[in-house]
Amino acid sequence: MKLKDIEKPVYRKHLNIIIVSFIASLLILALAYGQALIMLFADVGNITPEPAVKAAGDLTNDGAASESNFRYNFIGVLFALLTCVFALHRLRASAFFSEVYYVWQIKQQQNAIYRKLKKIKAAADDDVNALIILNFYYTSLKQIYLLDDNTLTMSKLDKDISELNTRIENKNLTLSTDQFNKSLLVDY
Repeated sequence: MKLKDIEKPVYRKHLNIIIVSFIASLLILALAYGQALIMLFADVGNITPEPAVKAAGDLTNDGAASESNFRYNFIGVLFALLTCVFALHRLRASAFFSEVYYVWQIKQQQNAIYRKLKKIKAAADDDVNALIILNFYYTSLKQIYLLDDNTLTMSKLDKDISELNTRIENKNLTLSTDQFNKSLLVDY
């Protein structure tokens, strides 16, 4: 995967629109699906428009009706979630989603590297591929931290990057993030 420059304002704007749209769609669809399922499958004979005041411990069919409606509402939420995820999946290749999808892919790649980071760091003394992976990892972390305004760990990351660059210079290597490929992780 190749790193590319992302305009932070465009990324943040698109991300916010996608998040708000997802939440609004999930809410509206969950209500619509839940109500549709209740209308189709619920036993309307047991549902009363106004709840009656009951003595403690007095259970009638009203309790059973509300429990069955919970089922339909829960299924409605699941259908809404599946619909929203399907829509996101279909739209991920569109121009509007390009920045957000790119960042998501980078974060997935960082997660894959992080799971093997201890072994990669141990092999970095002798292995050029480990240095390539670390170079990509640290550079992509810095890019994502800047996009997400995560400045808390930036000083530690800058220190790690300078140590890695010193290590690369001591070995007289010229490395680029473009040299990184997922297949390099197989060895670790």
